[in-house]
Amino acid sequence: MKRILLSLAVATSLVVPAAAFACEGENHQAKATEPTKATVADVATWTKAKQAIAVDANGQETRTKQGVIPGAVLLTSSSQYDVKELPADKSSKLVFYCANQKCSASHQAAKRAMENGYTNVAVLPEGIAGWKQAGQPTAKPNS
Repeated sequence: MKRILLSLAVATSLVVPAAAFACEGENHQAKATEPTKATVADVATWTKAKQAIAVDANGQETRTKQGVIPGAVLLTSSSQYDVKELPADKSSKLVFYCANQKCSASHQAAKRAMENGYTNVAVLPEGIAGWKQAGQPTAKPNS
């Protein structure tokens, strides 16, 4: 009986440490499921320094009335745009925005980007309305 218990103890001591350290040295971070939030000041700094690309998820009517963040990528749709409309480098810092805090188009567009492998994604919850309210410049949409 002692031999059986000793054998079980030895077998367990060999198995448990291996299982306990199976992920040692490996980077097992959970994939982000929500984009980070950026402030108007963040986006202004990042876009001016060319550290981020603004991505406009608004429709044409909002763009015509409110303008766009200068240099922004203008999506054809917030939920069904072709991912080829985004930069090819999936590690590019992308900041999605829409009309204002009540609008969810930027979140939809950002999630679509993340689902397609983009890893550095944020939203500007205040949207173009908050951008303008903060005194930031706008441009007329090209499309």
